Amino acid sequence: MPIFTPPSPALQKAWWKETIVYQIYPRSFKDSNDDGIGDLNGITEKLDYLHGLGIETLWLNPIFASPNADNGYDISDYRQIMPDFGTMEDFDRLLKETHARGMRLLLDLVLNHTSDQHPWFREARTSRENPYYDYYLWWPEEQGHPPYRKSHFDEEGDAWCYNAPTRSYYLHYFARQQPDLNWQNPEVRAEIYDILRFWLDKGVDGFRLDSIPYIAKDTSFPEIDLCKYPDVFPYYSLGPHLHDYLHEMNREVFSRYDCTTVGEGSKTAPEEGWKFIAP
Repeated sequence: MPIFTPPSPALQKAWWKETIVYQIYPRSFKDSNDDGIGDLNGITEKLDYLHGLGIETLWLNPIFASPNADNGYDISDYRQIMPDFGTMEDFDRLLKETHARGMRLLLDLVLNHTSDQHPWFREARTSRENPYYDYYLWWPEEQGHPPYRKSHFDEEGDAWCYNAPTRSYYLHYFARQQPDLNWQNPEVRAEIYDILRFWLDKGVDGFRLDSIPYIAKDTSFPEIDLCKYPDVFPYYSLGPHLHDYLHEMNREVFSRYDCTTVGEGSKTAPEEGWKFIAP
């Protein structure tokens, strides 16, 4: 019988790789104040129960301020808590109590798009001369109708929405209330990195990065080969500079913290199968 040799310290369990993760949808998990909506204090009340199950890491679906057009995946303020779920003080207590039990906390974060109620977009849609206009992706009306792009949630399936004040169409791969950010703009990336630092400085242990393969776009918006990509969406994961953006995000933020990230995977070209994208 072979003799078992304990792993060297270098090979011992890495929390980010082998942790037991429990996903929580806050709205339906535990209501602490009898208003019919789950909340952060309800999660805090159940920490001992979760710890007793052997859970090591909690992953919360979006808790940020949002008009809730898409269950919180339309964020209107990245530095505020959705009032339905409580306050920032409630979040700070949840984080403290989670760590007190030796558990970790991941936040579900959307960086491909914001809510159309986010201050950036409220400014952007007023004028092409507004400095926030270039925070998003537009097609000017003088160039005709924009090239075909399909939306996940739009009732007409169209990923372009006309905005009269700017005489242009904005891109939204998801609902019309979720305009896509322009990651080619370094000011956008700098804003995003500040948001990440805000939460990591609070002590969160990482993020699940929603729709992260979609952040990179060819902003010339060439026609899509519908024979190769008949349902369009796999094409969205093949944009230029994706790895450049992820490496930059890691270099500027994640590498400076003891944290982890999980990128939402995406199907690419049919012959390539499934790819998991993560920084």
